[in-house]
Amino acid sequence: MVSLLSEEIDNYAKENFSAKQSPTGKETRVSLAHEDQIGSERDQTPQSEGAQEINAVSLLNFRLPKENRLRKPREFQHVYAKGIRIEGRFMTVFFTPSETSFQRLGITASKKAVGNAVQRNRAKRLLREVFRLSKAELSRLDKNYDWVLNARRYLLRSKVDEPLEEFRQIIAKVQKLELNKGESHNVG
Repeated sequence: MVSLLSEEIDNYAKENFSAKQSPTGKETRVSLAHEDQIGSERDQTPQSEGAQEINAVSLLNFRLPKENRLRKPREFQHVYAKGIRIEGRFMTVFFTPSETSFQRLGITASKKAVGNAVQRNRAKRLLREVFRLSKAELSRLDKNYDWVLNARRYLLRSKVDEPLEEFRQIIAKVQKLELNKGESHNVG
């Protein structure tokens, strides 16, 4: 019975499946002579007229460069100890003047404040995006700062627009602090 079944399968396969390559595969192949001709035409096209090559990896890379991140615990501790604290609904922000020529960011999302790992990672992504979208406002500041953004529980209940607005308001407060310090130095 088994041999009868295997014979039926073999016959079915021979009738319905071919082991030969289809002739269409040969028609789609370009000969080497044509490849050289196509390649030389492409080389003669000026760059401004031809299609511009787009580096998709760089377009989709939203990572913060390493030099713009606070990574060591002592860098975070310095900001906590010497910095100014501003409480918000979605985040607590600590900042202190930076010794670098650019803004630096550190993000924390504790288990106590936010929850499990998935929620903490989402909170950190949101805060990173808030910082990235606020580059124009950050560039208007007189000084560069080291920022530490601590996620709060309410952050998970929102999309990026509400925390973004809150962070921009915090940046406006920092600008006012800069102006007040500048005026006090000029008066004295």
